Amino acid sequence: MAVAPVLTILIALPLAAAALLAAVPDGDGRRDAFVRRFALGASLAELAAALWAWSRFDASQPGFQMVERADWIPSFGIQYAVGVDGISLFLVVLTGFLTPLALLGSWRSVHKKVKAFSVFMLVLESAMVGVFLALDMFLFYVFWDAMLIPMYFLIGVWGYERRVYAAVKFILFTMAGSVLMLVAILTVAYLHSAATGAYSFGYEAWLRLALPKGTQVWLFLAFAVAFAIKVPLFPFHTWLPDAHVEAPTAGSVILAGVLLKMGTYGLLRFAFPLFPQAAAEFAPALAVLAVVGIVYGALVAMVQPDLKKLVAYSSVSHLGFVVLGIAAMNVQGVQGAVYQMLNHGVSTGALFLIVGMLSDRRHTRLIAEFGGLKHVMPRLVAAFFVITLSSIGLPGLNGFVGEFLILLGAFRWNPWLAAAAASGVILSAVYMLWMFQRVNYGSVTNPKNEGLPDMDRREGWVLVPAIAMAVFMGVAPWVFLRPMTPAVERIVSRMAEAEPARAVRAGTAPGRGPGPADVSAAPAVTVVEEEPGPSGPR
Repeated sequence: MAVAPVLTILIALPLAAAALLAAVPDGDGRRDAFVRRFALGASLAELAAALWAWSRFDASQPGFQMVERADWIPSFGIQYAVGVDGISLFLVVLTGFLTPLALLGSWRSVHKKVKAFSVFMLVLESAMVGVFLALDMFLFYVFWDAMLIPMYFLIGVWGYERRVYAAVKFILFTMAGSVLMLVAILTVAYLHSAATGAYSFGYEAWLRLALPKGTQVWLFLAFAVAFAIKVPLFPFHTWLPDAHVEAPTAGSVILAGVLLKMGTYGLLRFAFPLFPQAAAEFAPALAVLAVVGIVYGALVAMVQPDLKKLVAYSSVSHLGFVVLGIAAMNVQGVQGAVYQMLNHGVSTGALFLIVGMLSDRRHTRLIAEFGGLKHVMPRLVAAFFVITLSSIGLPGLNGFVGEFLILLGAFRWNPWLAAAAASGVILSAVYMLWMFQRVNYGSVTNPKNEGLPDMDRREGWVLVPAIAMAVFMGVAPWVFLRPMTPAVERIVSRMAEAEPARAVRAGTAPGRGPGPADVSAAPAVTVVEEEPGPSGPR
């Protein structure tokens, strides 16, 4: 147990703030202003707590740190267990970074039921942080399903015309995957009981469980489908454009910036390490689907007439890169995948904020309705330009580092897939720059665009931090790459033990000592005993 339960604070702080807000009586505009300020203050306190956790993090350790455990349902081996490593740390920081920006960006666009909106945003933040910190699979599933409820209401209540359809479609798709994952979780807990005589839902206990390859295949597929829907990986992506287009600006920012990362995080944290032999077998198929998604998402984005739908399909393309880096399962590819998760959250979150600002001014998102905005609102267009360049991966900005590492790792694994994926970089530049040109350059042909207000102080507080982060991540990537490297190497070495030939192709040496590959050929489920180090089992 840590001296100060910083991880529990990270989970509980937004939830406690939401409970306090729920007790505030509904009232007039003055009370709504208090609610907005209180929710924003709570989200900033959460960001401060996330940075506090980062300051206490030992970047040299590969295992989980600041671990907190307490028995929850002892008869089934269920614990409240949370911990953080170099991968989950920055996703928690990203969540803390984007939530106040989303709340501030919705300051003027949300007019009804302000208290309920703020409560749902804070509850959603608590559940998202819990997903990234959970070390007990039952606890992970609780947080995984808990985050669906506030997002469902954010889309269904504060969304646009087809909001109810989009909200129902969102929850049906994601719940279908969740049910598969729940069955797999219960199955592994039963197999652990068969091997050891005791139920356990502990993640690290499951890592020591050596399953036959045939069993791994079915369990991996159950987890992988659930996470592929959440990514969303082609062809499981059809719920995403509707959810993005109909969601309010804050919902789109959190959906793109954080919720989609839970699919890629789940693949990297659970599906691949827990079932390494099955993962090695299905990695080429996942990589092919990722490349198809990269090209397909870019081509469909290119022909979208709606700004928000264009950015939504760009997410399908960009997250295909993340899945490709995970499938390559070498240090460069996985580092790039984690870095690209952070990049996408910053860049695409900022794009949705800008689209929301334009929509608030013109009450339309159609590209054809704009044009010549550079002459009308130069400051907002300048911010739009930097974020566009970061999204297409211009060297010196955040997107370049992630895509370069992913393509490098993919090339070392499969040069043909890397070459096909590289076309997505070119296509992203085409659709993003073409969109930017049509919206912002040329003459002001539509009279409704004349006299539009430029970026004000509140919008500056929203966009300047995102721009600063895009630049900082582009010029100082080692600040983020160095702490995540030991955790990435730990996962890659586990995959190398499961398939030594893959390690040779990737240029990494297989790990030594008894690993899952040594016993997985046995028909029975066994447990691999490992010597625990200072950071837990390796």
